[in-house]
Amino acid sequence: MAKKNRTKASAVTPAGEVGPRQPCPCGSGKRYKACHGAPGGGQVFVKRPFEGLASECDIVALRELVPAATASLTLQGEYADRVVKLCTLLPMAAPALVRDSGEIWLGLQVQHNFGDPARDLGAVLLEALAADPGAGMVGLTAPPGPGPRLQDLVADGALAVEVHDGFDYWVSDMEANSELAQALEQAEGAASPTARLTEVTAAYWTRMGAKEHLRWVMPEPEDALLDALARLHVSGDDVIVPDARFVGMFRAHGLLTPVWDLAVGTGAEPLEEAATSFRAKLDAALADTSDLTTEQRSARNGLANRQVTIR
Repeated sequence: MAKKNRTKASAVTPAGEVGPRQPCPCGSGKRYKACHGAPGGGQVFVKRPFEGLASECDIVALRELVPAATASLTLQGEYADRVVKLCTLLPMAAPALVRDSGEIWLGLQVQHNFGDPARDLGAVLLEALAADPGAGMVGLTAPPGPGPRLQDLVADGALAVEVHDGFDYWVSDMEANSELAQALEQAEGAASPTARLTEVTAAYWTRMGAKEHLRWVMPEPEDALLDALARLHVSGDDVIVPDARFVGMFRAHGLLTPVWDLAVGTGAEPLEEAATSFRAKLDAALADTSDLTTEQRSARNGLANRQVTIR
């Protein structure tokens, strides 16, 4: 008796979703199926935690891509008179520092991750606001539970991001001690030269070793952005500047970050006008709702395969 043909169905991961065998976006290091993808697994996971903030893309960039940068936060309500500075990284990856002046520094690049970074930041900020001036490091040792998120505490508006060459701003108004000096030395070694483009939003040039890159966090829904980038790739319009190469995308906190390799010596300045021109082409491609051609669909599949999920 002939055996019946049996077809093993392969798992298909919808665009923008996390496959069961992929790393969990929470940063735990576990596979998704063993962490937030498991029944009752892990803490709550918010895919796009900073959605709704005017500077969502810059916050994602500062949390995941930019070594040294700061931006002033304006709080609302009873905390409106408090001075708060959002920082990429603080000494020893502290979640927050309460300075002698009462000024609060809020860190984005931290060790903990309880599933909703916006809630984590809100909880840390409230702890810092309740602390006495000069209290120093403030952080979380357990999941914060329900409560206000960053979006609930800040008076929303575009952030004025200041990118620094290193971490000297840590000690600009205080006496350095041996412990802080050691932390500063370690951090400086990990700070790649970086510049934020001024003509477009959340685009950052960086030099890492002998290589230069443009990394641009974009707010559009993933499916629409992939379609638009595929159209531009087929038309040859995905090259930012001569000798640049579009190499793929990061996915972090629900947003895609297209990445271009640049010719050595490009620098940030030539990218300004080029990025503005590319943004106009991308907007036109996003507005095109016609069906993708066979060539464009093939390009889209190639782009989807060149994504790396950070978180």
